Amino acid sequence: MGAFSIWHWVIVLLLIGVSVFFAVRSAAKPSQNPEALVGFGGWLMLLAIGQTLSPLRTLADFASSADGYQQLMILPNGSLAVYGEVALNLAFLALQLVVLVAMLRRSRRFPQLFLLQWLAIPVVFILDTIWIASILGVPVNQVLAGDALAAPVASFAGTGLWVAYLYKSMRVRNTFTRTNVSAQIASAS
Repeated sequence: MGAFSIWHWVIVLLLIGVSVFFAVRSAAKPSQNPEALVGFGGWLMLLAIGQTLSPLRTLADFASSADGYQQLMILPNGSLAVYGEVALNLAFLALQLVVLVAMLRRSRRFPQLFLLQWLAIPVVFILDTIWIASILGVPVNQVLAGDALAAPVASFAGTGLWVAYLYKSMRVRNTFTRTNVSAQIASAS
């Protein structure tokens, strides 16, 4: 590992540590009126902003990968590798959009869907790595060259903190209470 890699990880761990410190500190203070904690405010506002921007980040990753896809297309089985990776990323994008809609509708399923999205991060990364390595016939360590592992690990760690917040927060419990429309219609009849 080079010096840059070590400093990169120190910065990532510092950012995660500071975030955890402030999250734990704010969670340790009991609210005077827990029922008043409703809606997109406080830490939940930051999560909502991040969830809203996540599909845009995925689309930006698509755009930045276009040159790499063009280079892969000329290799034997390259088009199959590209199509498989695009399909995996589109599936993840669809999941992000489902989670976003559940959040905006204040669905009680939002925390579970967010957890599923969090678990999908390593699954998509592993499937993509195996897919590319097997289709192109290259070793996995060649697919994981450079900083290919840094972004998914950082994303998984950061999102994991938000998952912990979702399951501890009174504001989350008070905000995400809507049941789906079909359940409301069934209970009304």
